[in-house]
Amino acid sequence: MEPQVAKRLQHTEEYYFSRKLREIDDMNKAGANVINLGIGSPDLPPHPAVIAALNEHAAKPGTHAYQGYKGIPALRQAIAAWYKRYYDVPLNPDTEVLPLIGSKEGIMHICMTYLQEGDEALIPDPGYPTYRSAVQLSGATPVTYSLREENGWQPDLAALEQQDLSRVRLMWVNYPHMPTGTPARKAVFEALVAFAQKHHIILCHDNPYSFILNDQPTSLMATPGAMDVALELNSLSKSSNMAGWRVGMLVGKAAFLNEVLRFKSNMDSGMFQPVQMAAVAALELGPEWYAELNGIYRARREKVFELLDLLGCTYDRAQTGMFVWAKIPAGYADGFAVSDEVLQQSRVFITPGGIFGANGNGYIRVSLCRDEKVFAEAIGRIRQSQTVKI
Repeated sequence: MEPQVAKRLQHTEEYYFSRKLREIDDMNKAGANVINLGIGSPDLPPHPAVIAALNEHAAKPGTHAYQGYKGIPALRQAIAAWYKRYYDVPLNPDTEVLPLIGSKEGIMHICMTYLQEGDEALIPDPGYPTYRSAVQLSGATPVTYSLREENGWQPDLAALEQQDLSRVRLMWVNYPHMPTGTPARKAVFEALVAFAQKHHIILCHDNPYSFILNDQPTSLMATPGAMDVALELNSLSKSSNMAGWRVGMLVGKAAFLNEVLRFKSNMDSGMFQPVQMAAVAALELGPEWYAELNGIYRARREKVFELLDLLGCTYDRAQTGMFVWAKIPAGYADGFAVSDEVLQQSRVFITPGGIFGANGNGYIRVSLCRDEKVFAEAIGRIRQSQTVKI
C-alpha cells in the first residue's frame, strides 16, 4: 500500500535545517567535526532562578496533571506585567494574553484560524520560512512582498497598494527582522497599522528578537490602533535562553485570541505547569539579565565580524538580533555557493541567505549561538583553507 500524501503537504518541503543537519551529521560520522554556525539555538542556560523554579514545582505532587488551554493565571499575569514593564503596553491578563507551547505553533494556529483555500497572506522576502509553510498548510496562497537592502529592508507599502489585495487576510511582519537584523521603527509600525486598517488585513507581528543586542525593546502593540487590527507573537526562546522549553505567547484583543483558542484547544492539552512557573521566573528578571546576555553576544558578534571580513563579505554593524546578515563577495553565484565552499573546505557551516527567499540569494547569515572559542576555531579553519588555496 502506498498512501497518497494530503494535498496540503504536497507543496510544503521538509524544513531546510532538518535536511542540512542530517548532512552535517553524516559528515561528522565520517570524522569531519563540522562547526555549525547556522542555527539560532541559544547555547547559554537560563537564569538559575528559572531552573530553580522548574525543580521546585516539578517536585510537588500536584503539578503533573493536564493544564488549562489558556495557561495558569500566574503566567498570564507575568506576561502582562512584562509587556507593561519593557514595552509600555497594557494588557488584560485574562483576555488579551494567550500562552503558547512556543511561538512557532502560534504561527500555525493563526493561519489555521483565519485562512482557507482561496485566501492569500502576505509574507516577507527574505523572511522566516515557517510563514510560507504555515500559509500553505492552511490551504491559502502565500504572496511575497519584497524587502530590499536599498529600502532598508522595509516593506514598500505603496507598491503593495498597486496589487489586488481583495483576497489578502493576513500580513506577516517581523521586526527586529530575521534574517537581516533590521530594528523596529516607530514610523514603519504606524504605516503598517494604517495599511492593515485600510485594507481590512490582520497584521501578524512575530517579535522574538526584541531583547537581543537591542537597547530599546519595541512591540507593535504600542502603536496606536494596533490592538484593533494586530496580533503579536513573542517568545522566551531567545530572550531567556529557553528555546527547548517551548514557551511563547500571543497577545491581542480578546476577540482575536478567543478565535485562535478555538483552534489551539483542539491541538494540545496545555503546558506542563512547572514549565509555566519557570517562565514566570524568567519574565520577572530585571534589565541586568538582558544586559549580561547582550554583553556575551556583543563579544561574539565581533568574532563573527572578523570571520566575515576574512570571507570578504560586507555587513551593517548596527544590526540587531542573534545573527549577522552579510552580503557575499563578488565572484560567487549566491549564498549557497559560499556556504557550500566554506562547509567543504573549512568544515564550517554558515546559512545561505537564499533559504529565506529570493531576495536573500546574495547573502549569508551567521548565528551568534556559539562560544567565542568556537568562533576563533572557525576563523582559524577558514584562514588555513584560504592559505592552502593560495
